[in-house]
Amino acid sequence: MFYAFLSGLVWGFFGVCVMRVRAPGCGWGVVVVSAAVLLLLAALGLMLVLILTRESLLHINYTRSLSLCLSGCGGVLTDTEGSFSSPNHPASYPPNSLCVWVIQVPPPYLVQIHVSSLTVEGPSPCLFDWVEVREQIEQTSVVTRFCGNVAPPTVNTNSSTVWVTFHSDGSIAGNGFTAQYRAVLPGHKSCSREEFMCDGGRCLLPVSVCDGHPNCHDQMDEANCSHKHKECGGQKIGPYGYLASPNHPGPYPHQQLCIWRISVEEGHVITLSFRNFSLETQDVCEFDYVEVFLEYLLCLFSLCARFCGTTFPPELTSSGPHMTVVFVADEGVADSGFNATYQAVSVLGTCGPRQFACSTGECVQQQWLCDGWNDCPDGADEQASSCEHIEVEMCRGLSYNFTSFPNIWLSIADQREAATLLGQYRVKVLMELACFEPLQRLVCGMFLPQCSPQGGVLQPCRSVCSSAEQQCSQALDLFSFSWPFNCHLLPDSQDPLECSLP
Repeated sequence: MFYAFLSGLVWGFFGVCVMRVRAPGCGWGVVVVSAAVLLLLAALGLMLVLILTRESLLHINYTRSLSLCLSGCGGVLTDTEGSFSSPNHPASYPPNSLCVWVIQVPPPYLVQIHVSSLTVEGPSPCLFDWVEVREQIEQTSVVTRFCGNVAPPTVNTNSSTVWVTFHSDGSIAGNGFTAQYRAVLPGHKSCSREEFMCDGGRCLLPVSVCDGHPNCHDQMDEANCSHKHKECGGQKIGPYGYLASPNHPGPYPHQQLCIWRISVEEGHVITLSFRNFSLETQDVCEFDYVEVFLEYLLCLFSLCARFCGTTFPPELTSSGPHMTVVFVADEGVADSGFNATYQAVSVLGTCGPRQFACSTGECVQQQWLCDGWNDCPDGADEQASSCEHIEVEMCRGLSYNFTSFPNIWLSIADQREAATLLGQYRVKVLMELACFEPLQRLVCGMFLPQCSPQGGVLQPCRSVCSSAEQQCSQALDLFSFSWPFNCHLLPDSQDPLECSLP
């Protein structure tokens, strides 16, 4: 400002003097001095501009160089297309890494990112290691975070500048990731050939299409799904087996008709036991339901039964070596569905060499002994299971002191493995939350379930999960994490013989 004011003053005085050379005080000497002062000011201004420009460039280059030197990865990417990857890729990335790439393309172009491979410690909600894409849209930051072993769908951003961050903690490492980016015009967003695009540029993996959960704002990913999920139903042959609704324990898709035909050897009948059951609640089972035909598709003289809602069906026994199970879902409300096991029971009173004889005379497979489930009506197959004292420090002092392994729900072999997994949760998650106690009870109840005096183990009651979710979901939201448990899969009871209250 001062430089501009002084220049204007000299120029004004110089102009007046040139026009009126013979005016008082405006001799040629004054003109020469004014011109010299003006030239000097111009030179000083030019030098100042050059110095400031040089310092700015040095600062930018120094900042970029310092960032690269400190992290060993990351940087500023300004080409219209390129690639980047985690340190050491495809080898394992180092611990405690923090890499930031700033991708800048010239407006009006937007940044498109495709992660072609991903092996990063996880699963969701990506608490330990992650790849994060952040864009600024007006006053809002849009953040997308990835981890695990499945490469995410293509990301079409709505910005010309995008920040990509890779973070790893000090423990487990994977092979990392590699990604490509390119500049695209707003009207030319695209997805990979196998992906599904909706909402004018959002890409979905095939597994997210017709999965019973709308992922698009326009819900186009759940339209025209009547021919999807043909894998449900089929022929079941053998002494035992398993069947479940499509996508279980996630929401089942709309408009389903699944038919399982179960056949066992002559001289046997079939018992069907439901382990989870949650369909659309209704007064009359006419929308979503499971129908069991106890002899092929015969529905006479009480040889069939239909079930819906959330009440577990009773154990069902066929009248012969055949049974048919039908699952129907309409286009309306969807729930988590069901899973069930079946087994052949000898009507001759003898069990095979690889079977266990219940006290009622029924036969169960030896591999079902001490698996946490009462397969015999009297629970005889679980009486051999032994309870053990809880040794994991984090889970001592609960309402129970005994547990049993292996943990069939989480595939944990023993307490040592459970302690290792819980140690990561305690240090990195639980201790950082104000709702530590209710979440501790839920997590311990899942990892070290209560050993039941009647045999087997007990899952936490649904109320334990719901209470923890109510108190902790907002705290997890602050970290952009979604609630990781499906409380509806736990027993909806307060009976200590059916579930535990840690």
